[in-house]
Amino acid sequence: MRSTSVATALAVLFSSAALSVVAAGTASAATTTVTSVGGLVVDGAHQRVFVGDAADGRILASDYNGTLVDLNVGFGSVSDLALSDDGGTLYAALPETHRILALDPATLEVRTTYPIATGTGPRHLAFAGGKLWFSYGDQWDGDLGSVDPAVDPASGADPVALAQIPTEGTGSGMWGQALLDADPLRPGLLAVGETGDSTGTEAVFDVSSGTARVVAWHDTSYELNDGVRDIDLVAGADQVLVNGSDRHAYADGTLTKAGAYPAAWGADVASNGLVAQFTPGKVAVYRPDATQPLRTYPVGSAADYTAAADVRWAPDFSRVFALVPGGGTYTLKALTQPTLNVPTLTVDAPSSAPRARKLTVTGRISATVPLPAGVKLSVTRTDLDSPSGKALAAVTVAADGTYSFTDTPPAGGTVTYKVTYAGDTEHAAVSASDKVAVSRAGTSLGLNNNGKLYNYGADVKFTAHLGSTYKNRTVEIWADPFGGDKPKKLVKKGKVNSSGDLAAWVDMTRDTTVTAVFAGDARYQPKTVKVTAYARVKVSTAVSRHYRTARIGSTSYYWFHKNTDPLLTTTMTYYPGRQQRFDLQVYYQGSWYSADSEWFPVGSNGKSAVSLGAPGEAGIRARMRSVYVNGASGDDVNSTTYGTWKYLYFSN
Repeated sequence: MRSTSVATALAVLFSSAALSVVAAGTASAATTTVTSVGGLVVDGAHQRVFVGDAADGRILASDYNGTLVDLNVGFGSVSDLALSDDGGTLYAALPETHRILALDPATLEVRTTYPIATGTGPRHLAFAGGKLWFSYGDQWDGDLGSVDPAVDPASGADPVALAQIPTEGTGSGMWGQALLDADPLRPGLLAVGETGDSTGTEAVFDVSSGTARVVAWHDTSYELNDGVRDIDLVAGADQVLVNGSDRHAYADGTLTKAGAYPAAWGADVASNGLVAQFTPGKVAVYRPDATQPLRTYPVGSAADYTAAADVRWAPDFSRVFALVPGGGTYTLKALTQPTLNVPTLTVDAPSSAPRARKLTVTGRISATVPLPAGVKLSVTRTDLDSPSGKALAAVTVAADGTYSFTDTPPAGGTVTYKVTYAGDTEHAAVSASDKVAVSRAGTSLGLNNNGKLYNYGADVKFTAHLGSTYKNRTVEIWADPFGGDKPKKLVKKGKVNSSGDLAAWVDMTRDTTVTAVFAGDARYQPKTVKVTAYARVKVSTAVSRHYRTARIGSTSYYWFHKNTDPLLTTTMTYYPGRQQRFDLQVYYQGSWYSADSEWFPVGSNGKSAVSLGAPGEAGIRARMRSVYVNGASGDDVNSTTYGTWKYLYFSN
């Protein structure tokens, strides 16, 4: 019993370890997805993106493509992340266990744990003035704390300081666990947004000295905004961006309205002043003070969007990273070239045109950021003669953004005109295309043997004859036997001879549709022609239990005693469900008279045996044959076929 328990425990341990390895391996090749957003930080030094998972207690690291490259687990709820100004330390807030972790951004290993002496937090993080700042508290009693990473906890000094909201100039203080933001280009400044009530309290603190001093404070109900959901320092101006849209200037201890972008749910401000904001179903990028987006990315579904979605700039402005909701989770998306405006380019070609005749293509290019004067567009024509595309002369755009060019298509069929703008320092490359159905001449294509009937298994020569073409002289001949169990197959493909002929042999075991196909070329249309040839079944009947064969007149008969029961075994080409018709006639006073025909199944071995019965009377002459009847015999894959008559005579 002891050894079994140990073995079981080891099996569980090893299976768990194996499962962990598999899970980690699978995750490393997967997208970066969290159940609940617990912070989003971009590390330019390592080109990594860190995401906290508030629901599953994980910290995930992604590369700049959004692919998961590392993770650490088992933290409990992670509410926010922050990165030190030098990029050397990643911080994580753990509100359930009231701790802040300092991690190595390269490995996600925990370096230092800072206990926070509060029962409500920490919640939000920001690094400014050489310290990590955090918010904590309940709805009615919010406050600000800091962690000084220069203080070693082992020295006995406490690196954590609480109650850091200044008493001077802050009125009734801060309610709730405030939103925080800092920017390395505005060193020593900390933006604070109240979350505990709807009055919209917001502030900017100077923390460069290590303690917070009020630069600007606003707590007048609803004067600037109806609550704070998001707050960002604007690197290039003495402003904060609130809720992704409202710009508030701070000076002389106050905050005042300074303009707005279109409404949004949240945003991030790059150090060059560009704003990336998210709204349901899209991320839009704006230049400073602009009202028209520089670029818009459709992301996710507007129906799935929640305020927990988030965006962050890469420090080099090469990407915007968005946590996009959908299906109950949030997936990291890397949005490239966010600083480039995407022009709108149209191409309008005729829907149809004759070959070798001049046609005109028009279009327009426009952009919300003005394009340079005299923009040139490259043009490529793709057709049957140039399947990889042929470059045409570049076209210059007029001052109003329109362009046009003419071309004489040398090939018929579908002709595609693709127009491309290569882009510039302010605009992304863009392409558009349109198709023209260009006419082609018709040609003749013939195929012999239509409607002809052949014996089972006959090898029949089908000859296709092709008329005039341009370059393509290849024909395909296909055979499609009747019946769903035999697929259509290519019998022969090749160039026709000097007479325009291509021949192929078909084994006629069933009625067969034979098709000749000419695929067309640059000047002649495709052509297909079909014929149907027919095939009989193979049928024969063996007679047994007779005692001799002898002629009556010129006809050979099988002779039976009058009390002998003849056995007539028919062999017929098998097909599932097939039956043979058994025809019986009796000779009387110089003429043959038909008895009722009967149907008998053909076995999977192709046999159908019928016992005729003994007449008990001498002098009777009879004959029989087996018949396959198209349709009536249970299928229609062959043509009606009559077996030969077998003659029977009954003697004493």
